[in-house]
Amino acid sequence: MNIRFTNSRTRKKEDFRPLDPDNVRIYVCGPTVYDRAHLGNARPVLVFDVLFRLMRHVYGADHVTYVRNFTDVDDKINATALQRKEAGAPGTLEELVRERSDETIGWYHADMDALGALRPTQEPRATEYIEQMIAMIEELIASGHAYAAEGHVLFSVESYDQYGALSGRSVEDMIAGARVEVAPYKKNPMDFVLWKPSSDDLPGWESPWGRGRPGWHIECSAMSFALLGESFDIHGGGNDLTFPHHENEIAQSKCAHPEGDFARVWLHNEMLQVEGKKMSKSLGNFFTVRDLLDQGVPGEVIRFVMLSTHYRKPMDWTAEKAREAEATLRKWRGMVANVEAVDVPETVVAALADDLNTAGAISELHRLAAAGEAPALKAGAAVLGLLTDALSGWEAVSVDLSALADRLSAARAEAMQSKDFSEVDRMKEALIEAGVEVRMSKAGVDLVPGAGFDAAKLEGLE
Repeated sequence: MNIRFTNSRTRKKEDFRPLDPDNVRIYVCGPTVYDRAHLGNARPVLVFDVLFRLMRHVYGADHVTYVRNFTDVDDKINATALQRKEAGAPGTLEELVRERSDETIGWYHADMDALGALRPTQEPRATEYIEQMIAMIEELIASGHAYAAEGHVLFSVESYDQYGALSGRSVEDMIAGARVEVAPYKKNPMDFVLWKPSSDDLPGWESPWGRGRPGWHIECSAMSFALLGESFDIHGGGNDLTFPHHENEIAQSKCAHPEGDFARVWLHNEMLQVEGKKMSKSLGNFFTVRDLLDQGVPGEVIRFVMLSTHYRKPMDWTAEKAREAEATLRKWRGMVANVEAVDVPETVVAALADDLNTAGAISELHRLAAAGEAPALKAGAAVLGLLTDALSGWEAVSVDLSALADRLSAARAEAMQSKDFSEVDRMKEALIEAGVEVRMSKAGVDLVPGAGFDAAKLEGLE
C-alpha cells in the first residue's frame, strides 16, 4: 500500500516511508483542559483518529504509537480554579487546579468516545513531564539557544536560522503580523518563553531559575521526545497551531536534539465553520460537542459530517448536513444489520492512503451501498470508524411508519388530481413536528424517524 500525505513542512504530496515499520509514531497536539470541547476541537480528533485507524490497518495495531497530550498547565485553568476558591470551594489552589483538570479530561474522554474516537496509545499530561521540560531547557541554555532573565527563560529565535520555515514567514513578517508580548527582559521581540515565574498563590515547580511553570511550547517538545524520541514520523494538529506553536516546537526540539529530525511529516487540518460562518459566541453559533449530543444528535452523525470534507479544506457544519448524514446512516445500518464484514475493500483504503481522503472513502461507501454490497460496506465503514458496534443503538426506533407513508402517498396522488394540497401539507407538518423526516420523490414517500422522534405527536394522524 503506497500512502501519500501532503507534508506541510515541504508543501508537497510525498510518499510516506516510516522510520520503523514496526513502530510508526504519531504525535498530535491535544486540548488545554479548562472547559468542554467545542465542535471545532473535535475535527482534529476525528481526522487523526482516521489516520490512526489507517496506520493500524496497514502496519498492524501493535505497530503504531499514537501520542496526544493534555495541557494541564495553563493560565485559563488557574483562573477557573481561582474562581472556585473565591466562591468557597475547599482545598488549595493547586488541588482545585488538579480537580478542574481531572473533571475536564473526563468530559473530553466521554465526548470523544461518543464520536467513536479510539483512545491514543499514550495521553501524557504536561504536569507529569515537568522534569523533562526543565532538562530540555537546561540543554537549550547550555547550547546557547536560550537565556535566563528575571526569573524567565526565553528561546533565542535568532539562534535558529530555520525559524519560520514551517509557516513560510520571515521573522520580520512575524513581528509585524503577530501580537508579540513586549517585555524588557527579551533580547528580541520574537523570543518566546520556555519558563516563567509563579507567584505563591499559583501552581509552580522548583527549577534552577526559581519556582515557576513551563511555557506552552516546551511542553509538547518534551513529551514527544520522552515518548517518541528525537525523530518520529508524523506530527498533526489544526492549522491554527502552525504559528507560533508548531514553529516554536520545531525550533526548540531541533536545537535541543540536533541529531534528530523531530517530526518528518506535518499534517494540518483546516478550521470549522457553522452554517457558513466562523464559529463564535458573538454570532450565537458557538456550541460544544456535548451540546449537540444533548440535543439528540448522534455521535456517529457528527463523525460522518466531519469526515465528509477533506481535512485540508474548511469544514462547514450545517443542520442540513446532519439530517442527510442521519438518513444515510440509518439506511446503511439497516443494510448491514446481521451481516458479517469481509476484508476491507481496497478502494476505501486507497482513498484514505491518498492524503487521508475521507470524503473520497465515504463516496466509495455510497457506491458499495448502491450496489447492495452490505458486507463490503460494513468492512469499509469500519476503517472510518462508522457502522461500528460501539456507535450503534441510536438508530433503533421501534415504530412502523409504513401505513402513514402509504396514506401520505395516497393523499399526494389525490392532490395531484384535485390541485388541493391542504391534506398533504397538514400531514407533512404533523410528521415533521413529530421528528420525522419526510422524503417525497417520484418513487414514493419515505418516512425516516429522526433523533428527536416523538411517537405521541403522531396520534392525530392515526
